[in-house]
Amino acid sequence: MSKIERKGKETRCLEHRNSKCLGCGICVDICPTNALRTGPLLPIARGILQGDLVAIDNNKCCLCGLCASACPFDALKFTIDGENSRNMDMYPKWNHSSEIDEETCIYCGKCSTACPRDAIFMNRTLPDRKELVSGETEVNQDKCIFCGMCEESCPADAINIEKINPDSSNPSIGTSTKINESKCIYCSICRRICPQDAIKIVCTTCMYSDEIPDPQISGNIVMDEEKCINCSWCQEICPVEAAHITKPFSGEIFFEEEFECKGDSCHACADVCSCNAISMVDNHSYINPQFCVLCGACSRVCPQKGISIKRKDLNLTNVRSKAWNARFSSLKS
Repeated sequence: MSKIERKGKETRCLEHRNSKCLGCGICVDICPTNALRTGPLLPIARGILQGDLVAIDNNKCCLCGLCASACPFDALKFTIDGENSRNMDMYPKWNHSSEIDEETCIYCGKCSTACPRDAIFMNRTLPDRKELVSGETEVNQDKCIFCGMCEESCPADAINIEKINPDSSNPSIGTSTKINESKCIYCSICRRICPQDAIKIVCTTCMYSDEIPDPQISGNIVMDEEKCINCSWCQEICPVEAAHITKPFSGEIFFEEEFECKGDSCHACADVCSCNAISMVDNHSYINPQFCVLCGACSRVCPQKGISIKRKDLNLTNVRSKAWNARFSSLKS
C-alpha cells in the first residue's frame, strides 16, 4: 500500500488501496505532475510478484486529489483532515452503481458464482424435503436376495445393502436392505428393477400433487460495494433481470487492424482483466464487451499494443474546475 501525508493548515493524505486497484492506469494518465506510475502489472496479476499495482512518488505528488477523483474503482483514497474527498461537495462524483432487487431475485446463485470479484453473497433457505415429496417404502427382507440392483440404480443414493461374506454356517451374502427415507424421492426405480418383487413403494406426493402448495424459497443477497467494479456479470447472467448495473464509462473496445494475437502463448490481456471479460477462443483473444468496464488494463499490458479503448462518456458529475474538466476529457478518446 502506497500512502503519503502532509500536514499544514490542513492535513492531506493520499492512499492507494491495492485490493481495489485494477491496474488500469487511469490515475497515472491523469496526474498533472507525473507522480504516479504503474507497477509490474502482469507479474503481479499472475501471482509471480507481490507489490503495488500503482506507486506514488512522494517528491512529485502535490496532493491535489485529482487521481482519487478520477478513479472510478475507489482504489485511491484522498482525505482532507480525515474526511474522504468523495463525500465533499466540491469534488466530482461518480454515478455508476450496482444493485440487486430482492423482490425479483429467485436466489438461484448464478450472480454469486459468476462474479469475478466475489462481491455478491447469498444466503437462502430451501423448504424441508418433506414439503416437496413424501411417500411410503417397504422392503420384504424375506424376498430380498441382496443382488444390489436397487442400490446401484437408485438416483438418490438412498439404498444401502449390508453385505457379508458367506460361510458354511451362514450361506447368505447380506443381512438387510435399508432405504433412507430422508433421501428417497419415491421414484419407484428400485421397485421396477427388483427381480424378486421385494420392494413396495408409494409416492403420496404424486397422488396428491394438485393439493400441494408451491415450495417457498427465502433468503437474502448482498452486494459488497467495496469489491464491486460494475462489470455487469450479475446483470447479464441473471435469469429474472433482478440485477441492475450502471457502468462508469460508455464506449467501445476493439482490436487494431492487422493485429495478430499471440493467443495461448501470451494471454496477458486475459490474465490482467479483473472483469473476466477476456478469454482465449481458437488461439485468439476474445473480448466480451458486455462485461468490460473500459478500464484499459488489457490495452496497457498487450505487448503488441493491439487492443484499443475508446471512452465516449464518463458517468461523472460535479466537475467544477475547467482545468480538471480538461484533464478528465483526456480520458476520452
